[in-house]
Amino acid sequence: MSLLEVAGLNTFYGDSHILFDVSMHVERNEVVALLGRNGAGKSTTLKSLMGVVTPRSGSVKFDGTEIAGKKSHAIALAGMQLVHEDRRIFGSLNVEENLVLASLSASEKWPLERIYDTFPRLKERRTSRGTDLSGGEQQMLAIARALIRSPKLILLDEPFEGLAPIIVRDLLAVCKKLAADGQTIVIVEQNIAAALSIANRTYILNNGHVVFDGTPQDLKAKPEILHRYLGV
Repeated sequence: MSLLEVAGLNTFYGDSHILFDVSMHVERNEVVALLGRNGAGKSTTLKSLMGVVTPRSGSVKFDGTEIAGKKSHAIALAGMQLVHEDRRIFGSLNVEENLVLASLSASEKWPLERIYDTFPRLKERRTSRGTDLSGGEQQMLAIARALIRSPKLILLDEPFEGLAPIIVRDLLAVCKKLAADGQTIVIVEQNIAAALSIANRTYILNNGHVVFDGTPQDLKAKPEILHRYLGV
């Protein structure tokens, strides 16, 4: 059984139909990249999985249990974590307070030292308020808040967006280390090269439809698909 099995997912914003019968699966210890142009439905897919947006129809089975339609906090308790594109850290709290707060309701949690080993910069900045962190540090903290809850699956929405190349390099190294350690990840990312460098498989969305499912090697062997749906 796959860790995540999605079948026939349809999601609307009001009367606007955004996702059309989206089906996908994610195996344990796998990294899946979800690619597509702006407005293709990638972030909506992650929000539908996490319960931020309630799908109109379809099935989402997580670790064997149906979660479609459940509230976000219940899905989080089941072991899924979404790192939003806008990070959503608490700016008035310092780094360590953000981490401790995130861990309070977790049934299993990473020790703080493991977080700081993963993100040494956060250890240096542990007494700094969220509003005093750089964009890269805020992104590290957003990912760390998800990891401290020891998730079965982590959903990363545009983790490299707007960051300096050196920060992207460091965050990519962290993602590769997490993957090597067996962390299951779904990543939405406009930096196609970065996403493909860590992914085992990839899906492409176009106007809310899945138009490709395969390995990064399969995708690179089909430049017409890269050009048609990703503009590269």
